Amino acid sequence: MTTRPELSGTFGMVASTHWLASAAGMAVLEAGGNAFDAAAAVGFALQVVEPHMNGPGGEVPIIFSERGSPPVVLCGQGPAPSGATIAHYRGLGFDLVPGAGPLAAAVPGAVDTWLTLLRDHGTRRLADVLAHAISYAERGHPLLPRVVETIASVERLFADDWTPSAQLYLSSGGPPRAGALFRNPALAGTYRRLLDAEAAAPGGRERGIDAARTVWREGFVAEHIDRFARRPFGHPGAGGADHRHPGVITGADLATFAPSYEAPTSHGFRDVVVYKTGAWGQGPVLLQQLALLDGYGDDAIDPRTAEGIHVAVECAKLAFADREAWYGDAVPPRLAALLAPDYTRTRRDLVTETASLDLRPGEPEGVPARLPHHLRPYLHPSAEPTARPEMSTVTGEPAVDRFGRVRGDTCHMDVVDRWGNLVSATPSGGWLQSSPVIPELGFPLGSRLQMCWLEDGLPASLVPGRRPRTTLSPTLVERDGTAVLACGTPGGDQQDQWQVVFLLARLVLGRDLQEAVETPSWHSVAVPSSFHPRDAHPGQLVVEDRVGRDVLDGLRRRGHRVVVADGWALGRLSAVGRDPATGVLRAAADPRGRQGYALGR
Repeated sequence: MTTRPELSGTFGMVASTHWLASAAGMAVLEAGGNAFDAAAAVGFALQVVEPHMNGPGGEVPIIFSERGSPPVVLCGQGPAPSGATIAHYRGLGFDLVPGAGPLAAAVPGAVDTWLTLLRDHGTRRLADVLAHAISYAERGHPLLPRVVETIASVERLFADDWTPSAQLYLSSGGPPRAGALFRNPALAGTYRRLLDAEAAAPGGRERGIDAARTVWREGFVAEHIDRFARRPFGHPGAGGADHRHPGVITGADLATFAPSYEAPTSHGFRDVVVYKTGAWGQGPVLLQQLALLDGYGDDAIDPRTAEGIHVAVECAKLAFADREAWYGDAVPPRLAALLAPDYTRTRRDLVTETASLDLRPGEPEGVPARLPHHLRPYLHPSAEPTARPEMSTVTGEPAVDRFGRVRGDTCHMDVVDRWGNLVSATPSGGWLQSSPVIPELGFPLGSRLQMCWLEDGLPASLVPGRRPRTTLSPTLVERDGTAVLACGTPGGDQQDQWQVVFLLARLVLGRDLQEAVETPSWHSVAVPSSFHPRDAHPGQLVVEDRVGRDVLDGLRRRGHRVVVADGWALGRLSAVGRDPATGVLRAAADPRGRQGYALGR
């Protein structure tokens, strides 16, 4: 039994992490738009209704298939600003990039990416797809309890230092009430000025959208960001260095960035091919896990059993160890070597009946792995359990925390239309807790630079113009050369662990989309965190209690340090699918979080 049915129909399906955003996307489909129009509408709506999870100052990776064509990645991850050098941060006394505040900001990529997707693949004008977000910002939307919780967690910071944020989120003298209508007129004004640019531009739909892009990248938005970034604010949680510093981002950084179309990375699993971003994101770590798991029989990787969970978790540890050593925006990436059959077999041989406590990156093509100094203690950690640290409430981490407690999150959406277009996107960054609100624009910058290392020569080192290694990880799946599934979830480092659970349930057990979404989940926290303070907990495994006592005991016998989470704590998956033979469309959304919904007909 599931909490909801799998949706099915033939017209269109939208699934996202907020019902109001899903409704915006469905309204655009009903008005005659395609999946790309609907995805843009969902993306802009999410910036308004989930401000603790994403915003215009953030980023978005998108993977899509257009009418049966091969999948394509549209990268909306902005790079490090030109002034973001290791020497600058070291000179300020930081050994890690701060997890929050102006110094953590990469170039905002989300808005320009949605505009580019709409221009190149959509059919509607910007005014059509932005109408819903503007309405939610101007007229108000019922505020989620988790937004209120997030505001309350940073109330003191806002009142004492990030006063522009206090003016928006503490205007009544304290956090707003859950369920109350919340308005953001400055953000609505920002969107309307983009529409003004579109309306004034001659030459048709595409030129109107390009005019809006220009206003964003070179006009009033870039100007306000440039001025605001010169103001010093605190960077809490940055290794004790709670000093006030200005940011380094400039208007010129916005003007030089444009989203890029790229070939995805792919790998086969059973009878499908799975597509992800390149190694500037963590997406290929899902492919490495599936490559390792593909060498086992179905019974050995059954996600309902202690054996299946153990095997999947041990494979995850190996794949994520490679992520730490080899992933980043450096050239050239070693993805072909990391996914090569011989290398995969060698790595699979490391999986035993006992949980590993070591961080074990491999040596593709015989090249020795190099880890950041900060992670080297995890190569051979003590056999004693690692104490669970108290995480800062203002690190800007966009995820359910490492132990299943809710501390903000990211967003996700999937769309499929009647013409066979599929879109999967994971917007994030620019959360209300990441940086002070820019008053004239109604949104803050992001904190994605915290994923870069302040150490030279690593694939994920901080380098101006290089993209930080994001955790955002949408997924597209093909069968027989045709895209049949789009899926993803919020969750930082957990995204490509929770998606493994979903894909095993779907592709190995044959469950429908809703059953697969609701399968009891787990994740390892031995995987080093991509977020400040970059911690890891060797041997620790967080598991939803719905797996049952026998499975939990079986995991403990295999040496896992099990942390039992609430039965509905891990993940906020959504998925859409299409059967090419019949044209039937399907969708599902996660009941976890109590706000994600799928719509369709």
